[in-house]
Amino acid sequence: MRISQLAQQIKESPTLKLNEEAMLMKERGAPVINMSAGQPANKAPITAILGTAAKLKTGEMKYTPVDGLRSLKQAVIRYTEENYGRLPAPENVIVSTGAKQAIFNALFSILNPQDEVIILAPYWVSYPEMVKMCYGVPVIVTPEDGTFYPRFEEIERAISSYTRAIIVNSPNNPSGVMYSEALIADLVDLCERRGIFLIMDDIYHKLVFDGRQHTPAYRYTTRDIDDSYIIVINGVSKLYGMTGTRIGWAIANRRLVEVMTNVQGQITSSPPVISQAAAEGALTGMQSIVENLRLTIQNNRDVTLAELRSFTDVRVTRPDGTFYCLVDFRAYSHDSVELARFLLHKALVVTVPGKEFGAEGHLRLTYSGSVKEIIEAIDRMKWALDPNAPNEIYIGDRKMIRDWL
Repeated sequence: MRISQLAQQIKESPTLKLNEEAMLMKERGAPVINMSAGQPANKAPITAILGTAAKLKTGEMKYTPVDGLRSLKQAVIRYTEENYGRLPAPENVIVSTGAKQAIFNALFSILNPQDEVIILAPYWVSYPEMVKMCYGVPVIVTPEDGTFYPRFEEIERAISSYTRAIIVNSPNNPSGVMYSEALIADLVDLCERRGIFLIMDDIYHKLVFDGRQHTPAYRYTTRDIDDSYIIVINGVSKLYGMTGTRIGWAIANRRLVEVMTNVQGQITSSPPVISQAAAEGALTGMQSIVENLRLTIQNNRDVTLAELRSFTDVRVTRPDGTFYCLVDFRAYSHDSVELARFLLHKALVVTVPGKEFGAEGHLRLTYSGSVKEIIEAIDRMKWALDPNAPNEIYIGDRKMIRDWL
C-alpha cells in the first residue's frame, strides 16, 4: 500500500500513545492521575445546556450556513466588541468545528507551497504539522536566552521573502507565559508594514492571573478589520469547559473569510447545529462561570508552583495564564518522551513530553484538576525521581518502595 509523502511527514504523537497506555492501565484498576489533559474540569454552563435542549426539542437537526448560524455569529460579534473593542461585520466571522479547524482554514487559505510561517517556541504541537499539511514551511523561533519569552529582534531576523504568517499564542500553551504588550505592538506593526498575516490564537485570553489583562492585537492598529492582516482565533473550548463541543471561530477581513468559507464547505460543511446552539448559550449567558474558573485555576497554579519548589533541581517558569506549566526536568533526563513513559509506569502519572512543543527535557503539566490530584501527582513524581524524597510511598492502597535510585 502506498501512502502519500505529505501524510508520512506528519508526526505521530507520543502523547496519544501514552494516553492510550494510561487508559488501559486505568481500565485495569490502576490509580492513574492524568496531568496531561488539555481541558478544564468544570461543567458546561447551564445556558449552554439549555440552548442545546431547546434546539433538540425543535427536532430541527438540519444543515446550517457553512460559516455558522446567524444568531451564533451575532453572539461572536458581541463578544468581540466587548473583549476586543472592535465591531466586526457578519462577513468578518466564520464559525468552525473547533479553533483548530479555524487555524487550518486560515493557513490553507493563505499559503502557497514553500511559503513560510513563523512559529514561536515553545508552541502548540499542531502548528508545525498544520503548516506542513498546507505545503508550507514552519520556521521555529526559539528564544536564545533559554526563556519562553521571544524577543522581537529574534522574530524579525527569521523573516524572509517567503514569510506569509506569524502564529502567536498568548497566553501560551504549553508554557503559560503571556507575551508583553510591547512585543505584540511590534509584531502588529511589522505585519501590517510587510503584508504578513498575524494569526492570534486567543483561546486562553481570559485565563490570565495576578491581575494582568490580555491585550488584543487590534489595540495596536488603526486599520479596520477589512484592511488589517490580523486574524483572531477563539472558541468556547477552554473558557467554558466545552472542549467536546468543538466550536471555534475566526475574525478576519471579509475576502479571507469568504475563501475560508469555501475551504470549510468542501471539508466539513457547517459545524454541528447542536454544538452551535451550545456555544451560543455559553456566549449569551452569565459570564461569571469564566471568572470562577479563572480563580480556581489561579489557585491551582499557586499550589502547583509550591509543590514543585520542593522538588530538587526542577525549574519552572511561573505561568501568567492558561492551566499549563512547562517544567524543566533536564537535571533528570534530556529525553522527555522516555521520562514521561518512566513516570507513567513507575508513578502512574500522565504528563506530556516537552519534545512535542519544541522544549526537549521539559514536561508539560496540567493543573486544571483538583488540588488533591495535583499534590498527589507531584508527590509521586518526586518519589520516582528525586533522591532526596522519601523512599516509600502509597500509590492507591499499595505501598511502593523505590529501588532504582
